[in-house]
Amino acid sequence: MHTTASDGTCTPGELLSRVREAGLSVFAVTDHDAVNACTEIPRLLLPGDPLFIPGVEFSCRDEEGKYHILGYGFDPAAEPFAALAGAAHGIRMEKVQKRLAALESDFGMTFPADEVAELLSRPNPGKPHIGNLMVKYGYAGTRRQAILDVLNRIRVNTGFIRPEQAIAAILDSGGVPVLAHPFFGDGDQCIEGTEMERRLARLTDFGLRGVEAFYSRFTPAQCAKMLAYAERFGLFATAGSDFHGANKDIPLGMTGLSGDELPAPLARFLKAVGIET
Repeated sequence: MHTTASDGTCTPGELLSRVREAGLSVFAVTDHDAVNACTEIPRLLLPGDPLFIPGVEFSCRDEEGKYHILGYGFDPAAEPFAALAGAAHGIRMEKVQKRLAALESDFGMTFPADEVAELLSRPNPGKPHIGNLMVKYGYAGTRRQAILDVLNRIRVNTGFIRPEQAIAAILDSGGVPVLAHPFFGDGDQCIEGTEMERRLARLTDFGLRGVEAFYSRFTPAQCAKMLAYAERFGLFATAGSDFHGANKDIPLGMTGLSGDELPAPLARFLKAVGIET
C-alpha cells in the first residue's frame, strides 16, 4: 500500500483508518523510495489495531531489466538503508525535473511556477503527479492516458539503483527483500518461463528472500505458479494489493489471497518479520 509519502492519495493516518474499517489483521506500507509513513504510523497505532510491518519499494534496474524490490521489517534508521533511500530519492527528483523539461521542449507543455514548486516539494513525486497536472491543464484526458501516451515515451538519463544494491541494503538493515509483482516486472511487462526462472535465480543469488506470490492483478493461475516458484527457490511469499487510493483502481486489501489456511511460504515470511500465525 502507498500513501502521500509517495504516489498514494491517503495520508498515513487516513490509510490507517481505512485499514481498521476493512478489518485487516496485518498490513504494510511500501511507499516508493520513502519511509515517512513507516515512521509515522507506529505513533498512531492503538491497542487492538492491526499489526504493522514497515516496508518500502525501490525502483531498480540493471543491464538485464527493471525490478521493483520490496523491503519489509527493516530498521529505517540503519545506515545502509538510509544511504540507499537518500540515493533513490535523489534519482527520483532528477527524473521528475528532466521529465518536466522534456514535456516543455518536446511537447510544448508548461505549467505555472507555483504548481511546479508544489510538485517538487512532495516527498517523492513521480509520473502520477505529473499526469495529474497534465489532466488539470488540459494536456490529457486522464492520468492513465498522460502516462501511457506521453510520459512513458520520455526517456531520461539518470543514475539508477541496481537490484543487488537494494537487496544488500535491506538485508544489512535487518529486513527481508522481496520481488514485487514478478510477472509484471516494471509496469506492463509480462515475464514468464525461462526469463522468469533466470531472473529469480539471479536475484536469489544476490540475497533475495521472497516473492510477491499474491497480487491484485494476478490471476489465480499466476498466484499458484508464483507460489510454486517460491517453494522451488526456497523463498518466502507475500501478498500485496498495490493500493494507491484514488491514483489506482485497486481496492484496499485486494491481494488475491483467499481461504483460511496460509500457504507455508507466506506463514514463514510473517514469522521472519516477527508475526506469529
